[in-house]
Formats: sequence, C-alpha cells, structure tokens
Amino acid sequence: MKTFFTGCLTVLCLSGIAQTKQDTTKKLNEVIIRPYFSNQPLLRSTGSIGLIDQAVLDRQVSTSFVFAMNTLSGVRMEERSPGSYRLSIRGSLLRSPFGVRNVKVYFGDFPLTDAGGNTYFNALDVSAAQSLQVLKGPHGNIFGANSGGVILIQPQGNIPDSTKLRLKLEGGSYGTFKEDLSLNQQFNKYSFNITQAYQRSDGYRDHSAMDRKYFQTFHKWDYARNAALKALVFYSDLHYNTPGGLTEPQYLQNPKLSRPAGGAFKSAIEQNAGIYSKTLYGGVSHDWQINENFKHVLAIFSTYTDFKNPFITNYEKRKEFTLGLRSYVEYQQRITDLNWKLNLGVESIQTRTDFNNYVNNSGIQGALSVSDKLKAKSNFAFAHFTADLFNKWLLELSASANLYGYGYKSTFPAVIAKKTNNFDVQIMPRAALSYLIGPQLSLRASVSKGYAPPTLSEVRASDNVINVDLQPEHGWNYETGLKYQTLNNRLFIDITGFYYHLKNAIVRRLNDGGAEYFLNSGGTKQWGLESTLAYWVIPANTSNFVRGLQFRNAYTLSRFKFDRFLDKTADYSGNALTGVPKNVLVSSIDIQLPKDIYFFVQHSFTSQIPLNDANTVYAKKYHILQAKIGWQNLRIGNTPVTIFAGADNLLNKNYSLGNDLNAMGGRYFNAAAKRSFYGGLTLRF
Repeated sequence: MKTFFTGCLTVLCLSGIAQTKQDTTKKLNEVIIRPYFSNQPLLRSTGSIGLIDQAVLDRQVSTSFVFAMNTLSGVRMEERSPGSYRLSIRGSLLRSPFGVRNVKVYFGDFPLTDAGGNTYFNALDVSAAQSLQVLKGPHGNIFGANSGGVILIQPQGNIPDSTKLRLKLEGGSYGTFKEDLSLNQQFNKYSFNITQAYQRSDGYRDHSAMDRKYFQTFHKWDYARNAALKALVFYSDLHYNTPGGLTEPQYLQNPKLSRPAGGAFKSAIEQNAGIYSKTLYGGVSHDWQINENFKHVLAIFSTYTDFKNPFITNYEKRKEFTLGLRSYVEYQQRITDLNWKLNLGVESIQTRTDFNNYVNNSGIQGALSVSDKLKAKSNFAFAHFTADLFNKWLLELSASANLYGYGYKSTFPAVIAKKTNNFDVQIMPRAALSYLIGPQLSLRASVSKGYAPPTLSEVRASDNVINVDLQPEHGWNYETGLKYQTLNNRLFIDITGFYYHLKNAIVRRLNDGGAEYFLNSGGTKQWGLESTLAYWVIPANTSNFVRGLQFRNAYTLSRFKFDRFLDKTADYSGNALTGVPKNVLVSSIDIQLPKDIYFFVQHSFTSQIPLNDANTVYAKKYHILQAKIGWQNLRIGNTPVTIFAGADNLLNKNYSLGNDLNAMGGRYFNAAAKRSFYGGLTLRF
C-alpha cells in the first residue's frame, strides 16, 4: 500500500509529443494529439494515451525501441536478445512467446498488423519513426480486433523538417554499431523523405548477434488545394540469433551462456537457432477534402515477408503476403457552442501464409516434415461520433462490427482439402466522456469492449497442428482518470485507474516435446493504476547556469489476477498474472546547461515477476540506472554537430529483460547486458 500511495503522488512522465516537432529545450504551449480523426489537446483527451516524440527518442539509446517505450506507464517492451521484441500494453504477454500480438499497430495511414494478427515491429529501425502514440486498453471501435491497445507510429517525413540531410553514427559495447541517414526535401507542394539505416551487434550473450539493413521512403504531394497523396515504402532485412532460455542455476553461474544441450535436444549454437526475416511494405493514401463539411480518405497497402527460423526442434519457413485497404468518410458541423463530427469507414485485410517445417540439421534445412497453407481475413466496419460542447464537454461514441475468419489446407504429410473457420460477427463499442472543469483540470471516463481472435501463429503453432477449436478472447474495460496542467505548463499530471475483465483468455502451453500450442482457459481480472508527471523544476531557456531542469516520473500498479483459470488438473484462479510485475517506477531528470550541453539520468524499478502460472518461480526485483550526456549545435565549418555518450545498467545488475513464461525444463531466464557504454555523433546539413 505504501508503494501504491508513493506512485500516486510521484506519478509518471509526460513523454510529450504531438504532431508538432519541438526542440529538446523548449516546452509546447499546448500538447496536441491525434488519437482518432482530428487533433485535440492532450488535456481534453478521453482516453489514456502515452506519447513519444523525437526529443524523447533522442534521449534514449537509438538501437532499440525498448528504452523509449518503457518510459510509458502501462507499457512493457522486452528484448530477450538484440532484435527479439515482445510488447504488452497493460500486461498481456500470455500469448506472446515472441513477437507482437494482441496489439494493433499502424504506420502512418496504414496498418502494420496483418490479418493474421502478427506485427513485425522489429522490422522497423528506430530512425524510421518520428513519433509514437500508444492508446492503452481496447480500442477496437475504429481500429478493429485488439484487446490490448493500439500504437500509432508516424514515419519520418510525415512532419516537415527543415534539416535536409542528417547523418547519425553510434557505437558501443558488445560490438554495437548503428548508422542512419535521413534526407528531407521540399519542392513547393511536394515533399519527400528517404531514411536508410544499418545496425549490428555481437550481443552480450553467446549466440546473440544481430544485424539489420533498413530503407524507407515517404512522399507527400498536395496536388490540389483540397487533396493530397501520400506514399510509404520500406524494406527490412533482419537477422538475429536466439540464444534461448537458461535455468536459474545456469543464469546465476554464467548469464552470458546460450542454451546448452540437454537430453535429446541439441544446444542453440549447435542448431544455429535464429531468425531471418525480410519484409517489403508499401502503401498509398489519398486525402480529399470534398467541401467544408465532407472529407474522404482511402489507403491501400501490401506487404510481403520471407521468414526463416531454425529452432532447437525444427526449421520453419514462412512466406506471407498481405493486401488491404482502409477507407472512411467524414462529415462535420461547426456551430457556435457545438462542434460535432461523424466518421464512417471500413478496413479489410487478407494475409496468406505458407507454413513449411523441416528437420533442422545443425542450422541446415533437412527433410520436409509438415506443409500447410492458411489464409486469414480481417474485415470490419466502424462508426465514430464526436461532439464538443462549449469547449468543455467532449463526447465520443463509436463502434465496429468485426468479421474474422481463416481458411486452411494441408499438403504434407497428409493432404487435407481446403476448409474454413469463420467466427461470429462481433460488435465492439466504446463510449467516452471528458469534462474540462477549468483551463487546468479535466476529468474523463470510458467503457469499451476488447475482442481478439487467435493469430495464425496460434492457430498453427510450433506443434504443427491446426487448432480449429481455438476461440477469440473478449472482455469489457472500464476506466476513469484526471489530467492537471498549470497555466504556464511547468507541471503536468495524468492519473488513470481501470478495470479490465477478460474472458476466454488465449494462453500458451508446451507439449512433452517442447513445442508450443495455445488454448482458451478462463480469464483475467485486471485492476490497474497508471500515472504520469512532468515538472519543470527550472523552466527551460532561463539565463541561469542551469538553463532548464525537468523531472519526469512514470508509475504503473498492476493488480492482475487469473479468473477461473485451469491447466489440466491444476486450478490457478486468483494467482497473479504470469509475466506482469506488480509495480514499475521510471524516473528521469533532464538538465540543460550553457552552450547546449545536456545531462540526462533515468532510474527504473521493476518489482518481482511471476514466471509460471502456479506462481512458484519469480524473477527478482531490479533497479536499472542509465545516463547520457550530449553537446548540441557544435560547428564543423557551417555544419551543426551533436556529440553524445551514455551508459546503460550503471549499477551492473544481473536481470532478465524478457523471461520465457511457463518454460519447459525451468529455462525461464534471458539475461540482459551488464554495464555497457555507447557514444556517437549527429551531423545536420
């Protein structure tokens, strides 16, 4: 309880973005966000929203999204080894042995999540993103099936940047090297951005090296006064080794180890375990303001992924092709004391996946074991109504009708003719209200339904069995909160409380051979508190020696329990939700000094984490300390230069940033790097 009240008082950080670019030493007069179809002040938003802009990204290590994402309350991003992401919003990792599931992700105007429910978040380089918004809790009202939340990523070039050419070089411990180059150009009504990046690392653990080659281009053409075209293309070539989990004695004795051989299973090194993923993504959108009241938006996109995964027990190959569109119309009316808007739209995505599993002969593809073809279809129609009354009351009513299904057939070892499995249409409503009590304080409340069908990787998991009995999970989320902001914007506070009752939860299990499968089992009851605080102790741009000092704090309290949760004969009802720490506290200080020198320090505390459903094994609590110092606006001739250096895990703690939950043989632990250092420079032309 003491921690609860401490968190309420200290609260979390405003990771402040919006749709406006800002210098790291300046405050925005008002933070503007775009969670749905139009801009609105953060103070008046009806939901809990985490914000990350370029300034926040610049303070963190640029080799991973993990460091920036974990500054947000209610968000936990893990990286078991370089390049191997897992992501949960409000504690949903039961379905994610690796990758990003149960969260809908958009990249600009286009869904990055495919119809099969999978998101290749690790295909993106950090330099590809200009800002991120995280909508916490179910938002299926206009974003389709999800029960965890939504992430909206704005690509580089979406917001005009006066810098024509930027080059950033960064190197550090464990053979880490990162280079990214970004070019912006504006020709009257046409603008474009080209971003290129290369990253490599030897990794802290044995057999944990990674490298990624990345290219992205974004174009915008305002070809008419009331119409614009946008185009986005990216290509990612990612490879990383997977060292595998360790038992607790192995982890304590030598955390650098990769998974050793055991019993009938070879080691991770012997099997050359790893991921090879090549992704090509492209989309075109058209925005047409028909008249003062009507607007139409259409987006068409496609992606192709060539995925290979030599694993301990087999060698999997997947070829995935996705095609989709998203379109909506908007009608709005502006009256003296009432502004209202209605959006009607559809989103339709199809993903075809060819699954082929082979014998893994020490990292070399062997004889074919199983071959299946699956095709997922995700379709929904949505309506969204917004009414702004007296610039005080903001009402949002929305709903979507979701139709999901998949087809499948097998070609080896047995031939099974094509069959389909379609789920019933699901209506996902959301109602939300915020009230601006005064210019400094707002209250809000919302209720929404979450719904998430099984992903293709769960229907056809690593046990190579197509599980047609797996059903969607669903539940209702209730939340309320307040935001407070002083008139001079020196202080911002955001506190949210919520309750989410999830039913028919999809959970992961392992068979006797170590292969995974998924099933529905009971549900969860999730009580939570999230808070954000940002305070300029010394306002920015003062004439003192300390030109600005900002304190930020993020606190997450998660009282998540299983509800009627059974595993064979064991009843885990009432146990703490696996993989979710009860308390997470992230605090930082950003100090601005003369001559554009800055000093940044961040401390993170994570309480113990249950690693199995029985709650008999826990990862210990840990503290992580990070620091970074930089000197901006140096000059080489007429070229502005920024130099920086930083350190991670200064306390040299032994901790696992990405545990294998309910792991076979007790191999729960994936050790994160000990104390490490990095440095680099940025040139702008």
